[in-house]
Amino acid sequence: PAPSARGAGRYRGSVKEFPNFNASQDAEALYNAMKGFGSDKEAILDLITSRNNKQRFEISQAYKSLYGKDLIADLKRELTGKFERLIVGLMRPLAYFDAKEIKDALQGIGTDEKCLIEILASRTNQQIHNLVEAYRDAYEKELEADVLGATWSHFRKMLIVLLQGTREEDDVVSEDLVEQDAKDLLEAGESKWGTDEAQFIYILGNRSKQHLRLVFDEFLKISGKPIEQSIRGELSGDFEKLMLAVVQCIRSTPEYFAERLYKAMKGLGTKDNTLIRIMVSRSEIDMLDIREVFRTKYEKSLHSMIKDDTSGEYKKALLKLCGGDDDAAGEFFPEAAQVAYRMWELSAVAKVELRGTVRPAAVFKVDDDVKVLRKAMKGLGTDEGAIINVVTQRSNAQRQEILKTYKSHFGRDLMADLKSELSGSLAKLVLGLMMTPAQFDAKQLKKAMEGAGTDESILTEILTTRNNREIQAINEAYRAAYHKSLEDALSSDTSGHFKRILVSLALGNRDEGEEDLAQAHEDAKVVAESLKLSDVSSGDSTSLETRFLSILCTRSFPHLRRVFQEFIKMTNHDVAHTIRKHMSGDVRDAFVAIVRSVKDKPAFFADKLYDSMKGLGTDDRTLIRIMVSRVFKEMHEKSLHHMIEKDTSGDYCKALLAICGGDD
Repeated sequence: PAPSARGAGRYRGSVKEFPNFNASQDAEALYNAMKGFGSDKEAILDLITSRNNKQRFEISQAYKSLYGKDLIADLKRELTGKFERLIVGLMRPLAYFDAKEIKDALQGIGTDEKCLIEILASRTNQQIHNLVEAYRDAYEKELEADVLGATWSHFRKMLIVLLQGTREEDDVVSEDLVEQDAKDLLEAGESKWGTDEAQFIYILGNRSKQHLRLVFDEFLKISGKPIEQSIRGELSGDFEKLMLAVVQCIRSTPEYFAERLYKAMKGLGTKDNTLIRIMVSRSEIDMLDIREVFRTKYEKSLHSMIKDDTSGEYKKALLKLCGGDDDAAGEFFPEAAQVAYRMWELSAVAKVELRGTVRPAAVFKVDDDVKVLRKAMKGLGTDEGAIINVVTQRSNAQRQEILKTYKSHFGRDLMADLKSELSGSLAKLVLGLMMTPAQFDAKQLKKAMEGAGTDESILTEILTTRNNREIQAINEAYRAAYHKSLEDALSSDTSGHFKRILVSLALGNRDEGEEDLAQAHEDAKVVAESLKLSDVSSGDSTSLETRFLSILCTRSFPHLRRVFQEFIKMTNHDVAHTIRKHMSGDVRDAFVAIVRSVKDKPAFFADKLYDSMKGLGTDDRTLIRIMVSRVFKEMHEKSLHHMIEKDTSGDYCKALLAICGGDD
C-alpha cells in the first residue's frame, strides 16, 4: 500500500515524547540558557527539539508561573532569523502554528497562495476545525472572512469548501458513485466547451480519500489520461495549483510533502519558510513516511539534503526534527526498498512509447522548400524565420531529400550555405537538424573527443542511451565522416574501466531478448558482490569487475530491470544509489546512466535538459544536442516550452520552440 494508507495506528512522527519529563526543570534550563549576556543556543535547540508539542506547551506554562514571563517572547528576543522562526514555530500548538502561517500569508503586500494551498489541501477535517478555532482565538477574527477578502474566483471557492472541514470520512465506497463522479469530472472538463469548475470543486472538495482514489483510477480508464493531466489542461493559475495539491494529498500526503521539501531545497537558494513549515508541522504526524518517500523518489536522504543546504544552529535543529539519516549506512527503510522494487515493476510494465514532436509535413513539396531556402539566403541579409519554418517543420527523412534536391537544383551544398548565412547557437541547431541522427551523434562524439580534454559526459549520454541499430548507424557515420573507427577513437581518447565500458557499448551488440529469471538472480549476485554488498565472493576482484561490466553493458534492458529488482530483494538497497556510493568519476556516471536508461529514458533526458537551463546561464550545447536527438517528458513542474522561452532568445528561441512542439 501507499505510505499514506499504511500502518494505521502506528506512530510515524520523528519527534517522540521525552521520558521522565519535568516541565519546571525544563523551564529553568531554558531560563538559564537565556540569562545574562548572549544565550546558549545549543542548549535551547537540544531541549526544544527533543520534547514533543504537548510537553513544550507545558514548559511554556511552567515558565510563566515560575518567572512571570512569556517564553515565546523571550525566545524571540534572544534568537534571530530562520533559527528563531523555527524554534518559535515549535513552541506553538499545531493549530496555532497553522493559524499564524495563514495569518502571515494573508497579510502584507500580496497573498502567499502557496502557503494557503499547502495547509488547506493537506490537513484533515479535525485539523481544519482546530485551525479555524485557533485563528478565532488568536486574532479575534473569522478565518473564512479573511480568506474571502484576500482571494478570488474559483480559487477562493475551493479554499472556502476546504475550510469547512467536511470531507467525507467513510471508507465504504459505492461503485456506482465512483463511476458517476469519474464521468462527471470528464464531462466537466474534457467533453464540453469551457470547464464546469463547480463539479471539480464539489467532487474534489467533499468526497472521501478512499472514494477519490478509485475515482482517479476510473477516470484514467475512461479518459485514457490521469486526472492531473486533465486539471492542467482545463484549469489555470492558483486554482489549478490548488486542485493539483488536493489530488496529490489524496493520492499520498507524504509524497506531496516530500516533493515540497525537495523543491524548497534544490537549485539556487532555499525556500526556508516552506522548509520550516513542513518540518515543524509534520514532525509528529508523518515525518518517517515523508523521509521514506523522499529517499526512494530522489535517491538521497532528506537528512543529507538538509545537511548540504543549511548551516549553523538552524541546520542542527532541522536535522533533529528530521530524526535520522536514511543514507547512514546506505540503508533503505525496508518499506522504501519495497517501494523501489515496485517502481522497477512499474518501469517493466509501462511500455514507453517514444513520441517525437517533429512529424513529417503532410503536404511536402520538396521543390518549393528548396526555393524558399535559396531565396532566404540570397542577396543581402538572411531570412532566418523562413529557414526555421522549413527546417523545423519537416521530418529528418524529408530534410535529407531537401539536401539532395537543393544540390541538383542549384549545384550548391545546402549545409555550406546554411553555415555561411547563420551563426552562433541557431547555426548549430539548424545544421544539427539537417544531419541524419547517426551523423549528428557521430559529430557530437567527435567534438567530445577533440582538442584539449575530453567531454566524458557527452560520450556517456550518447553511448548509454542508443539502441543497437542506432549504435551501428553511428559507427558507419563516424567512419564515413572521419575515416577512423569509433572504437579506435574511444580507445585512444579514454582509459581504464571507463574505456572498457564505452568500447563495449560502441560495439552495439547488447542482447535483445526478454528476461531470464534464473540468470537475473545470478547476475544480481555478481552486482551485489562487485558493489561490496555481499559476503560471498566468487573469485578475484578483476574477474568480478569484468563480469559486472559485461552484465551492465551487454544484457537486454528487460533482463536488467529484473536484475535490479533481484538486487533490491537480495540487499535491501537501490542499485543506482549503491553505484553512486561505491564508485566514483566517469565509471560511476556511465553505470548510473545505464541504470537510469533502463528505468526511464525520457526522464533521464528531461533531467539533463532541466539542468542545462536552470540556474545562471544556459548550457546551449546540451540543449541543442538533446532537442535535436530526443523527446522531452515533463518532469519538473514547469513545461519545457516555458523554460526554453525564459532561457533563450531571438531566432534560436523560435527554432527551439518549434521543435519542442507546444506548451504543456
